[in-house]
Amino acid sequence: MRHRLPITDGPSEEFPGFPGVGAALTEADTDRLAADGLWVPGGTVHPEAVRLGQTLVTALLTDGALPDGTLPAALAERVARVRRLALPGYHRVETTDGHRLSAFSLRQLAPGPHALVVLPSGWTPFGWGLLPGACVALALRGYHVLAYTPRGLGAPGLPTTSEGHIDVAGPLDVADGSTLVDFAVEHFAPAVTGFMGESYGSGIGQLVAAHDERVAAVVALSTWGNLATSLYANRTRHLAAVRTLLRLTGGSPEEKFGEENRRILHDFLDDRNLDAVVRWAERRSPETYTELTDDHGTPTFFSNTWHESLFPVNELVDAFDRLRVPKRLNLWIGDHAAPEGAGLLGARSGRPDPVLDEAYAWLDHHLKGERNGVEDWDEVCAQVMFTYATEPAADPVTGQPTGARRIVGAAARETRPTWRDVTVGHEVLALTGEGPGGTDGGLLPLDDGEGGLATGWRRSFLAGVDTEATAMGEPLRTGQEEWNGDPRTYDTRKIDRRHALAWTTGPLAAADGGPVGRRVRGAPGLRLTVRSTTGTAGLVAHLFDVAEDDSARIVTHEPLNVHDLAPDRDTTVTWRLQAAAYDIPAGHRLMLVVDSKDPLYGDATVTWTRTEIGSPPGAASFLELPLG
Repeated sequence: MRHRLPITDGPSEEFPGFPGVGAALTEADTDRLAADGLWVPGGTVHPEAVRLGQTLVTALLTDGALPDGTLPAALAERVARVRRLALPGYHRVETTDGHRLSAFSLRQLAPGPHALVVLPSGWTPFGWGLLPGACVALALRGYHVLAYTPRGLGAPGLPTTSEGHIDVAGPLDVADGSTLVDFAVEHFAPAVTGFMGESYGSGIGQLVAAHDERVAAVVALSTWGNLATSLYANRTRHLAAVRTLLRLTGGSPEEKFGEENRRILHDFLDDRNLDAVVRWAERRSPETYTELTDDHGTPTFFSNTWHESLFPVNELVDAFDRLRVPKRLNLWIGDHAAPEGAGLLGARSGRPDPVLDEAYAWLDHHLKGERNGVEDWDEVCAQVMFTYATEPAADPVTGQPTGARRIVGAAARETRPTWRDVTVGHEVLALTGEGPGGTDGGLLPLDDGEGGLATGWRRSFLAGVDTEATAMGEPLRTGQEEWNGDPRTYDTRKIDRRHALAWTTGPLAAADGGPVGRRVRGAPGLRLTVRSTTGTAGLVAHLFDVAEDDSARIVTHEPLNVHDLAPDRDTTVTWRLQAAAYDIPAGHRLMLVVDSKDPLYGDATVTWTRTEIGSPPGAASFLELPLG
């Protein structure tokens, strides 16, 4: 069915509608989506999330096309309020090279001028169709809104799909962002313009702001600062992240990418020409253009998660730390889009949502000049992992237990003036040799009575076989469950010591006798001295919080591929693990596990070779733990 817009003045085109929209959505449906999140197994978008987004868009864009009761009452009331305040529009905006981008707008009807927020969509087949909750919230705050799908993204037949090939936040995407600003200036005459994006759209927003001084503020959710180190760091390819993204384009690589980007993609997947891949990605990294952003003075709000499977936290922190503009970094429990996805969609409409409420406050302050407390914010606010209170969860429709847990008390959050203030000290833990009977080695504080770095030992494992020590069960999903109150539990006894090495502290005690044995704050550092029976080795370091019953939760991890090894020569390597904010309870132990594989990464491991880790004099192995 095709619908004509109810109000026809303005630059709108005919809205072709979504196939299959019309089945009623209940409050229990939206509650379930708010609790479950966007992602289903396999790293794809929840079908019910797509249905909610498309139904909400249809309700905004059409008059009487949906029967009463299609949306929950509270959400329907918000739609009605927006339609009284703003003119909805569906657009196909032409780029400078002749492609048409799908876009949606809400133009304020009251006399202006009004501030404008442009929302490039995330990297999904559904484009701006997953952003109606944000569009409604911004319109209710008095903004003109212009959401669009970046070129090339989208599934055939959907009105939210844009033409062209995906440019992967390249120069064409930057030019398109400015084209959307041109369109808005012509048709809405905004007082000032900001960008707000999630995931792919957040990077595009930063890049447009760096190159177009008309952008007065940016909100970047589940974002990246350096695409190169997101894809390839420590000589390690982040394969699962790229494969996940490829599933979310809305088509095959041959259909979705032009020749140059297909070549880059194949080089990355085939582990060749990686220097060229890095140069290509650096040109698409907001961090590369820090000086331009600083010159414009563009206030920038970042939000990301500790256990990010697509854009690891360290690369964003590094980019954030370089900026000299007004800035804010919020870090949350979970994985990509878990904190904000349901709110952007509209499943949390009208309810408190600290993730998005703070993002909107940033825009209100920097675009509308509101004195709302943002001017007094510290630069960094970190949620402390798994400090929430939970209880068994029940299905909102049936009332039956689901086997999961739900949050009944929010996790602790800590603010700091700058990122450098997150870490206030360090504890160096020496790795020791095997314990009695060949048990795990120890992590020995340097001020322990045994004293000093432990040297003179060597331990080895058979490489090429994965173990129970993995960063996550599944990209996107494992961290989404963390966000919802269900962090993954590991049984450390099941980590196969034939294929991994482990070092463990004794039970940790707090210096003040309190409930926290160690307050991990920041990026741990690791130094190991390595040998191998072949020329390369993959190393994956995992830090676990281990309870009295040997069950564990992961604190952080990071891989490293080592080259130019020899059986008779030591090579000493150092690297940073991903940053974390984690309270290890008193009585728990900290465990470091090093193995050779993880499903997230491409490794340099040769199966059935032997990797040896030692601690010779002058090159002792140790873990440096950041403390808060």
